[in-house]
Amino acid sequence: MNTITTTQFNFTGQKSVYRGKVREVYNINDDLLVMIATDRLSAFDVVMPKGIPYKGQILNQIATRFMQLTEDIVPNWLIATPDPNVAVGHLCTPFKVEMVIRGYVSGHAAREYAAGKRVLCGVTLPEGLKENDKFPTPIITPTTKADNGEHDMDISREDILAKGIVSEEDYSVLENYTRALFQRGTEIAASRGLILVDTKYEFGKTKDGKIVLIDEIHTPDSSRYFYAEGYQERQDRGEAQKQLSKEFVRQWLIANGFQGKEGQQIPEMTDEYIATVSERYIELYENIIGEAFVKSDITNIEARILENVENYLKNR
Repeated sequence: MNTITTTQFNFTGQKSVYRGKVREVYNINDDLLVMIATDRLSAFDVVMPKGIPYKGQILNQIATRFMQLTEDIVPNWLIATPDPNVAVGHLCTPFKVEMVIRGYVSGHAAREYAAGKRVLCGVTLPEGLKENDKFPTPIITPTTKADNGEHDMDISREDILAKGIVSEEDYSVLENYTRALFQRGTEIAASRGLILVDTKYEFGKTKDGKIVLIDEIHTPDSSRYFYAEGYQERQDRGEAQKQLSKEFVRQWLIANGFQGKEGQQIPEMTDEYIATVSERYIELYENIIGEAFVKSDITNIEARILENVENYLKNR
C-alpha cells in the first residue's frame, strides 16, 4: 500500500523546511507553518525503515480534533487542516523541552522504577508501587527536545531553570497548561471508556510572544491509553493492561532485540506485520475519537497534498 515517508515540496512562499522524526514542517513566508504528518514510524527515537499506511492521517486528525477540543483552556497554533495529513498554523519558536505528564507508573517510568530509581526528573516517587499503578497525583517529567538523530533526555524543572532553557515565568505557564490539558484529556478519555495514562505536550511562542500548544496532542504516538473496563481487576491479578498506544510496537522491538542502542539492528518489518500495525492505529483512532475512521485516497498522496495545500495558500 502507498505510504508517504518523505516529502520534497516547494510550496508558494516557502522559506525553509524542518524534518522531524515523523512530521515535516514547511515555513511559508515566515508567517505560516505547513505541518505534514508522514507515515513514518519512530520508536526509541529511531525511525523505522518502512512507513505505516494511514498513520499520518490518523495522527493529524486526532491531533487537530484535540486541538479543537482544548482551545477553550489552552491556546494553540492551529489555523486550518486543508488535507487529511496536513495542519497549517502560526509560525512559532518552539521551547526546547517536551512536557511529559504521567498519571500512572507505565512505560519509561515503570522501567526506571523497576530499576530501583525513586526520583524521576527531580520528582520523588512513592515506595510500594507496581507497574501500571496510578500515581497519587500526576507528575510532570520533562525531557530535552532532541535534534535529529539524538535521544530525548530526562531533565528536572530545576535543571531547566538553572540552565536557562526556559525562564521561570514561562515554565510556570507550561506547567499550568500541561496539567489543564491532561485533566481535559483524562475527562475525554473517560467518556470513551479509556484511561489517559501519560502523554507529552510541546509548546512554542508566536511572533507576538504568546505561548501556545504546538505539534500533536493526545495521539497514540505521544500518549498511552488503557481500557478502563477491567483495569483494576488486571492490576489486582498482576496482569498486563490492555492498552491503546505505540507501546505494542516498542514491546515487539524489545522482544526482537532492539531498544535503539548502539550496535542493535532493527528487526525486519514484514508486509504482514506492517498491515497489523496499520490496523492497530485505525483501532486507536476509532477508540480515541469515538468515530469510524474514513480512509483517504492514497493513490498519489504527494499530488493530493500539493493540490490541497496550494489551493489553501492561494485562497486564504
